[in-house]
Amino acid sequence: MGCKRVLELYHCVDARSFRALWALEEMGLDYRLHILPFPPRLFAPEYLKLNPLGTIPLLIDGEARMTESAAIPPYLATRYGPSPLAVGMDEPDYPLWLDWLHRSEATLTFPLTIVLRYRQLEPVERRQPQAADDYSQWFLSRLRHLTRALQDRQWLCADRFTMADLCVGYPLMFASSLGLDHKFSPEINDYWARLSSRPAFIAAQAAQAKVTAALNAPSDDQSRP
Repeated sequence: MGCKRVLELYHCVDARSFRALWALEEMGLDYRLHILPFPPRLFAPEYLKLNPLGTIPLLIDGEARMTESAAIPPYLATRYGPSPLAVGMDEPDYPLWLDWLHRSEATLTFPLTIVLRYRQLEPVERRQPQAADDYSQWFLSRLRHLTRALQDRQWLCADRFTMADLCVGYPLMFASSLGLDHKFSPEINDYWARLSSRPAFIAAQAAQAKVTAALNAPSDDQSRP
């Protein structure tokens, strides 16, 4: 038998690449995790040799290279399936599954990146409170569709947890870190509680914490008096 392939994931803590990390844990796949400072294009220039965009995630699977966080979970579910985390083309909710996968990034995550930039990342003199407030409201208005979708179901597609739920879970995690979770509807609060209590979500958080702790641990030379 040949050697079992180990996938490699380049990741920043709690960034979009968390989708890929969580998906790897949901699938039970072997992987090697590389933690980078955020944003890596500024603080880890050597990374540009692997990904000229300087963005995360970067998933390396043999000859395959993937850099879109909402594309990696369905790729893993289909490439390493069959898995109930994917919705098949023969299932009625296949179009809905695709729609939520793309909506998770283009509609729900994008406005939060503007909020983060103009409320926290830019130098104080370049921050734009009005832009941050406007894009917060954009996110919350789009989130109403998620509330409607959850009024008669626990999960978004096919009566089960799928990679669409995982991908939509990331902007809820992101919004919580920005202090917007107090505006979640009861349906979304309950949904987020279901997502964040999944063993694979908890394992992904533990994995990034473990690697980060190892990177921050003093070397033998540094620890000597």
